[in-house]
Amino acid sequence: MTGEGGSPRFALVTEPLYNAEILRLATSIPHHARLADPAGTSEKRSPICGSRVTVDVALAPDGTVAEVGLLVRACALGQASSSLLAANILGRTPQELATARDALAAWLAREGDAPDWPGLAVFTPALDKTARHPSIRLAFEAAAEAAEQAKARVDA
Repeated sequence: MTGEGGSPRFALVTEPLYNAEILRLATSIPHHARLADPAGTSEKRSPICGSRVTVDVALAPDGTVAEVGLLVRACALGQASSSLLAANILGRTPQELATARDALAAWLAREGDAPDWPGLAVFTPALDKTARHPSIRLAFEAAAEAAEQAKARVDA
């Protein structure tokens, strides 16, 4: 069964987990340096594998992400997810990041369609590997929390 737009929702997954695209993404993380003066920062850690992702953000006057910095100490899946997040985070609002985080978690749990975030379909082979889900979610969880902190700081 597929979700909206033909995205895999309940399909049997037979592709290899660590494919060439995941490995390429894992070795090319944009914005892979912490910000000197972030408006919001969050570190998330997977208790299963020990992967850690720290995300720093600064917001533009219009409330969108203007700068991002990441410190990624994660497995290939966590690195690839961080790469996709970093490549597409600039210009996003804290609400868009929260929506992406929630949609990713729902999709991985097979409770929703693939998220509207470029490239996340690369994780389709991990849908049945629930122990891998926390590391895939780390960057999105940290980014949403950091952006919310930055927004609260601006609103204060």
